[in-house]
Amino acid sequence: MRIIIIGAGIGGTSAGTALTRLGHQVEIYEQVTENRPVGAALSLWPNGVKALNHLGLGEVTARLGGRMDNMSYRDGRTGDTMCRFSLAPVTEEMGQRPYPVSRAELQAALMEAFGLDRIRFGMRLEGVEQHGDTVTATFANGETATGDMLIGADGARSRIRSYVVGAELERRYAGYVNYNGLVEIDPEVGPADQWTTYVADGQRVSVMPVAGDRFYFFFDVVEPAGLPYDRADARAVLSKHFSGWAPGVQRLIERIDPASTNRVEVFDIDPFHTWVRGRVALLGDSAHNTTPDIGQGACSALEDTIVLERVLATTTLGVEDSLRRYQAARTQRAGDLVMWARKRADVTHAKDPEITQAWYEELRREDGTGVIRGIVGNMVGNPLG
Repeated sequence: MRIIIIGAGIGGTSAGTALTRLGHQVEIYEQVTENRPVGAALSLWPNGVKALNHLGLGEVTARLGGRMDNMSYRDGRTGDTMCRFSLAPVTEEMGQRPYPVSRAELQAALMEAFGLDRIRFGMRLEGVEQHGDTVTATFANGETATGDMLIGADGARSRIRSYVVGAELERRYAGYVNYNGLVEIDPEVGPADQWTTYVADGQRVSVMPVAGDRFYFFFDVVEPAGLPYDRADARAVLSKHFSGWAPGVQRLIERIDPASTNRVEVFDIDPFHTWVRGRVALLGDSAHNTTPDIGQGACSALEDTIVLERVLATTTLGVEDSLRRYQAARTQRAGDLVMWARKRADVTHAKDPEITQAWYEELRREDGTGVIRGIVGNMVGNPLG
């Protein structure tokens, strides 16, 4: 079967790899001209890592991943430790340790696993049409591609989503901006084996270890969408927003490289359950655009890949039937993750200041049990157990 995938991100390349392993002829079309992921890094919790293990990428994932043995919350103003605990129970319960990884490096590994020669860059999708047993994609340069199935893995601003759903879905601004990047590990900011998060005033500053003796850092700032941003101003902007915060935060601001600090306005989309139209299906952010507050965005896309692979490998009533089974297996769980992340975002970013203050007080009494219960709960029901 010939399969067309639109989008060469985590979802598109993982799906391409999985479906190629089934013996299908797969081609990926990507509108950008080079690999430039949005965001510096991502969290691969055990459900996501297991999916990559299944695709034969276990060793490369472990090599790219940081050694995140512990987790700690600190008071953003004073730097005092609110709680600190081991993440070993997550590994023990799920059978796999988590890994924070550089997004660009993981995406490059997935592209290589799929085959760079089978990815067409600079191909902007213009339209999709279905005729009988085929589906055709038309691109801005006038070229077309025809196959038996088309997977829309074209991200949060998906063009294929409106084709599948039959309407443009509104993206909802979550109320905050995420400034992120990579920086050398610095013990004055946090231990090299720990996910350290400073919280105060409905904002947070966090570092997670990735390979290469680097921290992935992010600053969550509550501010309006659409503000102008010049990367050269990153340090000044963050210094203003985090004036008076703890020495570890000030140290991190001093160490960042403004030229490579991203500013990402955080949006999500209300869950919806129409992912399939005939021989066309959505996957990844096009199907379940979420905030990053529970670290399940990429993991959820990888779950999509596993379920899609399974239905195509095990059902025999045709493409449209297989895709309906994929949809039935995925929309509820993916939608739940979107809503859980939204709820966490509201607490973290002081949508109701009293609730956020109560959360801070809970953190001061936390021994890890509650946080780990939440992390593991996000993975319950994933297709790899």
